[in-house]
Amino acid sequence: MNSYETVFLISDTLTDEKKTEIVKKVEDYIRKDGKLIETEDKGSKQLAYEVKKQKTAHFYVINFKMKADNIRELERLYRITDEILKFIVVRRDD
Repeated sequence: MNSYETVFLISDTLTDEKKTEIVKKVEDYIRKDGKLIETEDKGSKQLAYEVKKQKTAHFYVINFKMKADNIRELERLYRITDEILKFIVVRRDD
């Protein structure tokens, strides 16, 4: 399994419960096919430019291990979740 880091932005207009639900959904997918190492809540931040008409977003960083074949499905999960504004998944050299 390879080490990865993902950063994703959730709409700041959502309730804390809804944000927690979305993060749990991502974590559950990672746990299903890999190993969750750490989830870090970076809080709300001002965006450099508007994304989907949002000027602020809530940032989350997750470090995990997973087979490369499953990354595509994780990215699909991000794309079909409307509340996730942006995301990136990068491989780490550990």
